[in-house]
Amino acid sequence: MGKEYETVIGLEVHVELATKTKIFCGCSTAFGGAPNTHTCPVCTGMPGSLPVLNKQVLEYAVAVGLATNCEITRYGKFDRKNYFYPDNPQNYQISQLYLPICRNGGVEIETEAGGTKTIGIHEIHMEEDAGKLIHDEWEDCSLVDYNRSGVPLIEIVSEPDMRNAEEVIACLEKLRLIIQYLGASDCKLQEGSMRADVNLSIREAGAADFGTRTEMKNLNSFKAISRAIEGEAARQIEILEAGGNVIQETRRWDDVKGESYAMRSKEDAQDYRYFPDPDLVPVVISDEMLSQIRAKQPEFRTEKMRRYKTEYGIPDYDIDIITGSKHMADLFEETVAVCGQPKKVSNWLMGETMRLMKEKGTDAEDLCFSPENLAKLIGLVESKAVNNAVAKEVFEVMFEQDIDPAHYVEEKGLKTVNDEGALRRTAAEVIAANPQSVNDYHSGKEKAFGFLVGQTMKAMKGKADPGMVNRLLKELL
Repeated sequence: MGKEYETVIGLEVHVELATKTKIFCGCSTAFGGAPNTHTCPVCTGMPGSLPVLNKQVLEYAVAVGLATNCEITRYGKFDRKNYFYPDNPQNYQISQLYLPICRNGGVEIETEAGGTKTIGIHEIHMEEDAGKLIHDEWEDCSLVDYNRSGVPLIEIVSEPDMRNAEEVIACLEKLRLIIQYLGASDCKLQEGSMRADVNLSIREAGAADFGTRTEMKNLNSFKAISRAIEGEAARQIEILEAGGNVIQETRRWDDVKGESYAMRSKEDAQDYRYFPDPDLVPVVISDEMLSQIRAKQPEFRTEKMRRYKTEYGIPDYDIDIITGSKHMADLFEETVAVCGQPKKVSNWLMGETMRLMKEKGTDAEDLCFSPENLAKLIGLVESKAVNNAVAKEVFEVMFEQDIDPAHYVEEKGLKTVNDEGALRRTAAEVIAANPQSVNDYHSGKEKAFGFLVGQTMKAMKGKADPGMVNRLLKELL
């Protein structure tokens, strides 16, 4: 039998905050934009320009700290982390080393075995993002775009408390939901507004000391993170089995090839020459500010799930999906407030909404139809003004452009025909036109009745009340 190994994993998670402007200047933080258009002397590091802290950044950082059970540093400072890289315009990054805004917190995750486990949070600090280098193959040169330079980040540093990819994903999911519920960031991995670096080491099972860790970068989806963890753990075990030593270094994960390669060796001795930033005043958080931020904390997912069960009585599966997105939970609650039918609202979100999201590849956060219009559509179905098939057709249009369903139904003439006389005439015509099916029905073939219903609905262009069609056909037959 070979040795048993244990994987030890810690995370460094960078989250871009959802402020309108950058951390130390008034430039826009909007994603996209022509290169170097969201810039000014401060975020391009011009000599003599002075940074001023964006108060909203501080409030978001404190809110995330409170939600992750951290101690809030009441007297803090910013530090300069000095390094020379073309996308770093001042030749230093303003960050927090000595007095980070939040410390000693933790989030609870559910484990595979069905229990819970607390993942410690070592610290959360505020910092600015760097610019972006774009490599131009054609001209064989690199160009720099400073639009992202100075975009506010918080870096969440976990304790090395995770032991496998499942726990890492659960921890990231938990952080993502907390931050989305706070409105502090949209946390879209694919747009880079949430980025995770994975620190991973291997040790023999039962050993007290940690092995040598490597740090993996360039992970922009949960799938890539899982694969990178498995790939790196296997690579380190192979080195140890062969009697070698793991080197502490930063590695880049290539998700296409499914392997990582070394970027640079990262000895702890690498010196960023940190020192307190002389241009920024200390950050002092008053009791009043802290209690204001605390009072503004939203109802988080766990409390929401409990309340939905007692208040709305919808199935656990529905609750799980709906509360998995802040936007969908808001849509659900606001629609129920208008129409008072939680199960019906839940059915529309779980059925048609999920189907169209999957089909069109959209996120729950991007749903555009309004609670009022969904409530109106449910009302139209309830009052039998339209049948289910028509309602689904109307909903597809609503999903794309948030139209008023009542107007749309009027305009397109989609109202259900509830005129018994007209329906009776049509049903009689269908019976007359299909003698074979009528015979089959009388000789006990149920399928034949379904065919006649279908033909009647078709003749009514799908706009009849199916219940009434059924009743009239049975009478006539």
